[in-house]
Amino acid sequence: MSDDQDLIQGYDPRTGEPAGAPLPATPAGDVDRLVAAAEAAFPAWQAFDRATALDAIAAALDEHVDELVALADRETALGVPRLSGEVARTTGQLRLFSELLRDGSYQDTVVEHAEGARPDLRRVNRPLGPVAVFAASNFPFAFSVAGGDTASALAAGCPVIVKAHEAHPRTSLRTAELTREALRGAGAPDGVFDIVFGFTAGVHLVKHPGITGVGFTGSTRGGLALAKLCAERPTPIPFYGELGSVNPVFVLPGAVAQRSAEIASGYAGSLTLGSGQFCTNPGIMFVPEDAALLSAIAEAVSGTVGTPMLAERIHSGLVAGLEEMAAVPGVRLLAEGKPGEGPWAPTPAVYAVSAEDFRAHAERLREEHFGPVGIVVTYQPGNDSEPSHLLKLGSVGEGHLTSTIHLDADDDADVAAARDLLPQLERIAGRIVFNGWPTGVAVTHAQHHGGPFPATTAPAHTSVGAAAIRRWLVPVVYQDAPAALLPEPLRDSEGTKK
Repeated sequence: MSDDQDLIQGYDPRTGEPAGAPLPATPAGDVDRLVAAAEAAFPAWQAFDRATALDAIAAALDEHVDELVALADRETALGVPRLSGEVARTTGQLRLFSELLRDGSYQDTVVEHAEGARPDLRRVNRPLGPVAVFAASNFPFAFSVAGGDTASALAAGCPVIVKAHEAHPRTSLRTAELTREALRGAGAPDGVFDIVFGFTAGVHLVKHPGITGVGFTGSTRGGLALAKLCAERPTPIPFYGELGSVNPVFVLPGAVAQRSAEIASGYAGSLTLGSGQFCTNPGIMFVPEDAALLSAIAEAVSGTVGTPMLAERIHSGLVAGLEEMAAVPGVRLLAEGKPGEGPWAPTPAVYAVSAEDFRAHAERLREEHFGPVGIVVTYQPGNDSEPSHLLKLGSVGEGHLTSTIHLDADDDADVAAARDLLPQLERIAGRIVFNGWPTGVAVTHAQHHGGPFPATTAPAHTSVGAAAIRRWLVPVVYQDAPAALLPEPLRDSEGTKK
């Protein structure tokens, strides 16, 4: 169903048939009402025990995990094990931010007492105000209604209005109902959280003067359109978009000599996980020209089986993209898996191309293909086809969420090659993985899930982990303020830093 229609219909990816009754798109007047309620709730939410409220949401989702997973499996076909784990990740994220609030360090308080001609200065982070969050298609829980963007914004003190994704409307509605009920039960002010449906409602939400920031996970095209709306408002607002990435992997010769079969099987598993519908999917892998490794990759990929994709348009977009890639000079099919069942289940595939041909057609070959498809670029160690040379030429692109190096840490040549790669990878990727695979993002204090454009629109910020709260905060300095007017975190008795 197109985005401009009045009804939002979910579909079963296994059959292509409707999944449940459609939901009405949210009228503009209702969007206005929800934003007004969020604005009214903002002062009280700043002062509220937000940690307890986040814990209440997590408990509610855990209590209804079976119901939520059943709804999501019908609308996404991602399977009960994957979806159950995703609910656990979602509630874990909520509890992480609850712990962060109790710790208080996110406020970054700094106190400098007056000295000589210098005034008394005290800095603290304060919330932006009501924000909009756009849910993702590929994570119906962890990057959706009560996912990381929502959890981090609520933790920061910002009321949140979520624009649901059309791929899983019933799952989104039920998650929103449980979230509202949990907040109400915790005594949170009305208007702290709500949800809207439909493309038009999302646009109206972004343009609303009461919205102070937007978080988004999705396609480059959709993200750039929203970023433009944010920038062209009478009062522009920050847009935190995660747009896409091909996450280059670099395999060095020593690693091939030690564990080519392990690399091949790990690559095939990462590439096809969740039907390849991960923003951290390893879309391009650079490997030495090694017949045994290429044979192992082909064997591993041949053993994979396609699974349904989330939506017909995602599947058709993948098919069209593969036709374009296969037509690029020098590209050949290395291996295919077995076709999946259902109308939207692709056949996993890996293509191969030489480093020289990749360099000649890099702009076309480094495009993201959202699905279980990758391209292997073969290079000759010791000449200008090596990965470091391709990086210096800009052939790998300017921005990725991750980059991966497979090396033998006991091989001097591998270590030297990795050392040469690292300064360049630091400029194009937000996370550098060693001897592993980029799919799977730990939700921790140290995590950074971001990267230079076009991977994200704000590379200094993360959408995963405790630091995600910083997107929704702005520093405010109190100069020579009377003690009675200082926020509690800035009072001398609070143990602030000097």
